[in-house]
Amino acid sequence: MIKGNVEIIINFEINEENIIEIIDYSDDLKESIKILNYEWLEKYFHIEKGDIISLSNPKEEIIEKGGMIYYARLNNQIVGTVALLKKTDEIFEIAKMAVTADAQGYGIGTVLLEHCLNVAKQKSVQTLILYSNTKLESAIHLYRKYGFYEVELEPGLYDRANIKMEKQIFS
Repeated sequence: MIKGNVEIIINFEINEENIIEIIDYSDDLKESIKILNYEWLEKYFHIEKGDIISLSNPKEEIIEKGGMIYYARLNNQIVGTVALLKKTDEIFEIAKMAVTADAQGYGIGTVLLEHCLNVAKQKSVQTLILYSNTKLESAIHLYRKYGFYEVELEPGLYDRANIKMEKQIFS
C-alpha cells in the first residue's frame, strides 16, 4: 500500500485507535533516525564518532551500502526506527533500533524486530547479528525471546557494546 511517497509495509494494532505503521526510509525522514537514536544514546551512554557519521548520513552510510532503514509511525508521528546493516550477502546487523521514551511499552520494539526478521527471511539472509549492552535489560530479553543467543564479542566496534548476539535465519 502506498501513502504519499511512503510504502506501508505492515500495520500492527496497539488498540482500536492506534495503529503502528512500519515504513521504509525516505529522505524526508532522514533526521528521525538521528533524533531517536541520540535520545537513548545520551540517556544511557555517549554518542560515539561512528554514531555521528552513520546517523548524520543514513542514506550514504546505510542505504547505499546495501542496508535498510525502517520507521515505526504512530498517530502520524515517527516513534521508532531500526536499521539492517549489510555486512556480507549472508550476514546483516540489526542496528540503530530506538523507540522514543513516550512510546515505549506498546510493543513497538517488538514490531520493529519482527519486521527485520521477516525482511531477513524474504531476502534469504543466513544470519542476523546485533551488538548491545546488558544494562539494556528489556532489549536483551526481547532478543533472547526471538531466538538470539550470545556469541563472542570482538573488541572495538562499539565502545558501549558488552554483548554480541546472533540468530541463524537460514543455515
